[in-house]
Amino acid sequence: MSKRHYTVREILDHILEEGEALEEMDQAEIEEDVSEDDFVEYDPHPDEDTSDPDEEVGLNEPEQGFVSKNGQVWSSIPYENEGRATSANIIKMTPGPTRFAKSHIQDIKTAFQLFIPSSIQSILIEMTNLEGRKVFSQSWEDIDGIKLDAYFGLLLLAGVYRSNNEATSSLWDAESGRNIFCATMSLQTFHVLSRVIRFDNRETRVARRALDKLAPIREVWDKWVERLPSMYNPGPEVTVDERLVPFRGRCPFRQYIPNKPAKYGVKIWAACDARSSYAWNMQIYTGKSASGMAERNQGMRVVLDLTEGLRGHNITCDNFFTSYALGQELLKRKLTMVGTVRKNKPELPPALIDTKDRVPLSSKFAFTETTTMVSYIPKKRKNVTLISTLHKDAAVSSREDKKPAIILDYNRCKGGVDVLDKVTGTYTCQRKTLRWPMVVFFNMLDVSAYNAFVVWTEVSTGWNIGKFNRRRLFLEELGKALVRPHIERRQRVPRAPGSAELVRELQAASKAATSTGSTGLRPVDAKGTKRKRCQFCPSNKDRKTTTTCHNCKKYICREHMQTFAFCDSCR
Repeated sequence: MSKRHYTVREILDHILEEGEALEEMDQAEIEEDVSEDDFVEYDPHPDEDTSDPDEEVGLNEPEQGFVSKNGQVWSSIPYENEGRATSANIIKMTPGPTRFAKSHIQDIKTAFQLFIPSSIQSILIEMTNLEGRKVFSQSWEDIDGIKLDAYFGLLLLAGVYRSNNEATSSLWDAESGRNIFCATMSLQTFHVLSRVIRFDNRETRVARRALDKLAPIREVWDKWVERLPSMYNPGPEVTVDERLVPFRGRCPFRQYIPNKPAKYGVKIWAACDARSSYAWNMQIYTGKSASGMAERNQGMRVVLDLTEGLRGHNITCDNFFTSYALGQELLKRKLTMVGTVRKNKPELPPALIDTKDRVPLSSKFAFTETTTMVSYIPKKRKNVTLISTLHKDAAVSSREDKKPAIILDYNRCKGGVDVLDKVTGTYTCQRKTLRWPMVVFFNMLDVSAYNAFVVWTEVSTGWNIGKFNRRRLFLEELGKALVRPHIERRQRVPRAPGSAELVRELQAASKAATSTGSTGLRPVDAKGTKRKRCQFCPSNKDRKTTTTCHNCKKYICREHMQTFAFCDSCR
């Protein structure tokens, strides 16, 4: 059989036809293996959200915020603040009486003299004697510290007996009065002291008053305020608020505050420990400056002045002082702030001020990195707004009223100054007068007596413990301790039988104590005072004693005592 010869073109066409047949068979096998369920359509933008924008937003909701009138941006979500406490919440001073106060307190009288020391008494004695010589000329008899203490003691005792508004003639009456008033000094002497007591030199007052409205008592006031922080360290909570000392006489800076019980008086700004109400700092408001221009940002300036020297404390104040700028300034001083805020402040977002469609007992929060703001609805159409640099979250209590933690902390600490007003007003020594410097000084005595009570009860923890009238007992004992030295040296016995008997008893007791106390030693008041180790014995002996040296006041045991012999005529 003859073979057919193929041309080159025919051979190439045959090879190409077989290759196309094989490709069609392979494609058919692949299509049979792919099902409809495995088919995936290609998406050129796989990360884009293809859901309907009208659908509910899930967990990936964008962060919402508020914008205040001045452009301040607030977030509705708290910032994450984890880790160690900030330096604004760390107190480096030990709360309570200072070492200086503890080392200078032996009894109730010395506790009071921490605040009315000899430096202040010397000014009163000098200026009172100067005024007395001008008024009474040669008939004036100079006063000393004992007589001035007796005058203070009678004022405090009149307050203890709730007799500050009672006529002095009734207090000194032989039948209806109290014996201790007549036994201390005559009614005429008390009136003379009340008339001539002065705190500055009247001859140079005019020039000083042109620059300072508080000139008649400025030196005494500044020295007194300077001693307040040096005797007591406040706790972690400090309250700043205003006080009003009642007075309706002539005063260049008398204020009218309608929501106060007295309505008219001298306004004093105070910083007090929120727990004990110890008056830590004070400042008298003397009105507008000489130029007549109103002071701007007065509330912030007052808080910064009163809290100077504090670190790590929280300041509680009302809406007169609170502002966002104040919170930032306090943070620079390592202090935090909690306070109500007025609704006209520019840093408040309108969303927190508006009460429309707000459910009662609901709270709305706004946050920055350093500040938390809360708007609470106690009832319909009522809104309470607070700012805090202490709180960092949206904590709400589980109580029935659902109050935020910021409000609970504010309510707990806001009454520090109000309690001081209450306790000083209960047993106040203020008497009726037309001289506003006397009103200020009466208030200084009241606050000094209360501060002394706070320091004394924390040093002597066992003193009259469990009694509910401890402060009244303290003031009564303080008043008697102040008047006793003057009674003991009194030469003329009063005519009233009861007062005369009291004078004789105290003078006899003084002579007996002088004769038996000739050892040159002065025992410490044992009421509530702890015994201490003898400061001359080695520590391994651990000898405890309540006796101190008469001169250096160091604690000494019997081994280190020295006695002195006296004849009968020298005793």
